[in-house]
Amino acid sequence: MNGGLNIIKLVTEASLPVQLVMLLLLVFSFLSWVIIFRKYSQMKAAMENAEAFEERFWSGGDLAGLFREVSGRGADNGGMETIFESGFREFARQRQRKTHDMRIVMEGTERAMRVAGTREIGGLERNLEFLANVGSISPYIGLFGTVWGIMGAFQGLGEVKDVTIAAVAPHISEALIATAMGLFAAIPAVWAYNRYANKVERVASRYEVFQEEFSSVLQRQIQTDEAV
Repeated sequence: MNGGLNIIKLVTEASLPVQLVMLLLLVFSFLSWVIIFRKYSQMKAAMENAEAFEERFWSGGDLAGLFREVSGRGADNGGMETIFESGFREFARQRQRKTHDMRIVMEGTERAMRVAGTREIGGLERNLEFLANVGSISPYIGLFGTVWGIMGAFQGLGEVKDVTIAAVAPHISEALIATAMGLFAAIPAVWAYNRYANKVERVASRYEVFQEEFSSVLQRQIQTDEAV
């Protein structure tokens, strides 16, 4: 019992297959954390964008003016702004055709908003599958490294006459470090996937509510125009 647990020594003295397993898990962990931080910024921006745009949308301003403002920014748009832009653009296009059937106008408008909304949600969901996969398979990859290491340890101990705990413990520790690294990679990935998947559902629900409310606004506008 001198010096305690030396992780670096356990890794460097492990067999090559176990080292490769640990390297793979380290790469998985690094990529997971990159995605976790990026998704945090992306989700935060999506929620702030939705709140800011809804405030402008319901401020009572002219929809055509809001459309010109949003479309003027081009590629800088995102989230709810993109849904609004796509829907209003299709609505204006249908009205320019002098289409008198409100059902046709609204079907085209709602379809354009659904496509834009699906695209935006797809962007938020990107790389979440990787987190789910890392959370699912990392423990098994670590377990594979552990099993391989234990097999090698016992094979080496079979050539020794006097087997003691002192002789077995270092080899078992070298093998178990792979399982520990598997859990180290899996736990943050599972936590982040569950958290961000829930946030994506909330954002998607918010987009759907906005689409329904915007459709109602456009329907009332059509009815007002026809009445005049």
